[in-house]
Amino acid sequence: MAQSSSDHRMTVAEISERDGYWELIDGTPYNMTPAPSPLHQRVVGELFFSLRSHYGKGDCSVYMAPFDVQLDETDPYTLVQPDISVFCNQDRIGDKRAIGAPELVVEVPSPATALRDRNHKFNLYERTAISEYWLVDPVNKTIEVYGLAEGRYRKRAVFGKEDSLTSFHFRNLAIDLDAVFSD
Repeated sequence: MAQSSSDHRMTVAEISERDGYWELIDGTPYNMTPAPSPLHQRVVGELFFSLRSHYGKGDCSVYMAPFDVQLDETDPYTLVQPDISVFCNQDRIGDKRAIGAPELVVEVPSPATALRDRNHKFNLYERTAISEYWLVDPVNKTIEVYGLAEGRYRKRAVFGKEDSLTSFHFRNLAIDLDAVFSD
């Protein structure tokens, strides 16, 4: 995902006027092209299906990229498109985007986004108090689960293909990873 060449610190309003899919982190725009790989899409799709099946018609909603999330309505310089986000506060879902932090974010880093997902977004999600952050490695078939504790992310566990991922925030959520990482 290429960073824009402009030195101008952009706002959510400005990025919303651009064509295509963009993320904005602290005023820096990132173009979300090219499209993700088939492996990325398959893993995201399986996780989305598992999460959507779990929440069903409950109080939480599951969204898949491209879906704009303005994590903090007072921050006009940040807009992200997590691969998957789970919102349990439906008041945060607006007509054009979500405004406010979700309870869970899932990112499947590609070679082009890995550093941003592990550094910039990790710090951003921690700063905006997202309860749980999953980093998925589809090649090595693992998911790192980070949970917020006393305002900081702590690595809670790393789950592999043979495991059942258990959430630390959502106590009754468990996902069979063999199905997610099937070939």
